[in-house]
Amino acid sequence: MNTHLQLQLKHWLEKDPDPHTRAQLQALIQAQDEAELAARFAGRLEFGTAGLRGVVGPGPMGMNRLVICQTSAGLGNYLLQQVKDAAVRGVVIGFDGRHDSRQFAHDAASVLTAMGIRVRLTARVAPTPLVAFGVKHFDAVAGIVVTASHNPPEYNGYKVYWENGAQIIPPHDKGIAACIEQAATRDIPFLDQSQATKLGKLSWLQDDFYQLYRRGIMHAEVLQSAIPPEGVSLAYTAMHGVGAEMAETVLADAGFNLVYSVAAQREPDGDFPTVNFPNPEEPGAMDLVIAEARKHGAMLACANDPDADRFAVAVRRDDGDYRMLTGDQVGALLGHYLLGHAALDHRLTGTTLVSSSLLSKIAASFNSQTYTTLTGFKWLMNVAIAKSKPENRFLFAYEEALGYTVGDMVWDKDGISALLAFAQLTAELTAQGLTLWDRLEQIYRRHGLHLNAQVSIALKPGTPDIGAYLREHPPEAIAGFRVLETEDLKSSLRRFADGRSEAIELPASDVLLYRLEGGARVIVRPSGTEPKIKCYYELVEPLNPDDSLDSANGRADKAMANFIRAHQASLPK
Repeated sequence: MNTHLQLQLKHWLEKDPDPHTRAQLQALIQAQDEAELAARFAGRLEFGTAGLRGVVGPGPMGMNRLVICQTSAGLGNYLLQQVKDAAVRGVVIGFDGRHDSRQFAHDAASVLTAMGIRVRLTARVAPTPLVAFGVKHFDAVAGIVVTASHNPPEYNGYKVYWENGAQIIPPHDKGIAACIEQAATRDIPFLDQSQATKLGKLSWLQDDFYQLYRRGIMHAEVLQSAIPPEGVSLAYTAMHGVGAEMAETVLADAGFNLVYSVAAQREPDGDFPTVNFPNPEEPGAMDLVIAEARKHGAMLACANDPDADRFAVAVRRDDGDYRMLTGDQVGALLGHYLLGHAALDHRLTGTTLVSSSLLSKIAASFNSQTYTTLTGFKWLMNVAIAKSKPENRFLFAYEEALGYTVGDMVWDKDGISALLAFAQLTAELTAQGLTLWDRLEQIYRRHGLHLNAQVSIALKPGTPDIGAYLREHPPEAIAGFRVLETEDLKSSLRRFADGRSEAIELPASDVLLYRLEGGARVIVRPSGTEPKIKCYYELVEPLNPDDSLDSANGRADKAMANFIRAHQASLPK
């Protein structure tokens, strides 16, 4: 074993407070598994705008107690440098139901309180939206959630909110990362919880905090409905996560009494024993809740992901079967519903580049506008905060990956309020003798059937740089559709087919967007680190008077398959 690696191991073992991860490293040393040891010390788990996320295990490339302590020390130093009253305003910390989450959250609290920073720590597991809510409610300087959201069981994460209640964006990510690097070279301060509590630095968020969020949902302007939810039934799953108690409570508060929870998935379980992958988007993940819905003849089969910041739904059809709605379909339905009830000064909506353009058309029909951001709720919410004014208050935002924000109580995606809003929409349609499929068809007949698809393409090692190729050879047509506009976010420039150009007011990013005739769209995101690109496609199919929704969908599916095939064939091999 080389001397440098030996020195790294020695220093790490001296600092690691966890006997379990120390034993794992000792076992690798005894087995003389230098390759595995070198991989675990090949660098440091990167801190970015999503905070940390990785596989739990020893060494600086894994999620473990020492990494959490070093990260918390770095974050604490950055907060003290950037915000003069950071110590007094403090940090809110919560955690999900994964095996290490409670310990990691407690370690973060011990480090921050040792640095003189006040910490409010949830006494039990908490949905991620509650921590975002807590940052705003307590006017805290930051928030931390220990969660890996819907990642596999072996993962955990460390998500950071800034003082505005939204996820961090540049330059804070780089600033915090630099402070973490410095903290990793020093002794980490650590204060026992009992001592921190005696000193007034640590306070526990008990049930009254959870009730604050509950009451906030009850009184939220955008979640008031005069329609009694009689006859509306739904099955629900927390997917072995932390959402069940709050989700069931806010539904009951709003009068939804026909709610059937999947017992086998209701309680937090870090092993996620009944799903291969605890993500509602994955095949099979919704099987149990759909079975529960079918058992009771429920209208909806609803799910939150394990930290309850995402929402997914399958809707009963006339034949009794259930079909999943896409994130874009849920976004269109919720946007249409909320805009239809909102005051004229309460219609600011937002979505991301890779989500459907349908919301912008729905908003225009209500004489309002939709802003567009880069992918991620960190962008959606920070822009929402900047754009929200008394005369144009924020109402709703979503991204296609099942994330929705309803109202401004939480500046992040919130699967619990989205669940309630969707149930209220269902109740209103039921009272009118309509179904969700009827409403979706009405929207499509007015604005066109918007079909969206995403394809990740693994390319051969010798394939040319896709981004560079497309910039050197800008297409005039894609799959037979004429290119009307090309947006290059790398150069922050939008070019039109007639030769005009204009600046794009979005952060620079390696993204190419092509707007085509007929409302079609292609977005290409080349990877700079591996031979892979992601392509996002949108087609707009008009509904003819004699079309049914099923026939139009079938025609659109075929058109999308041809569209994707033709575009991929045009890329360099």
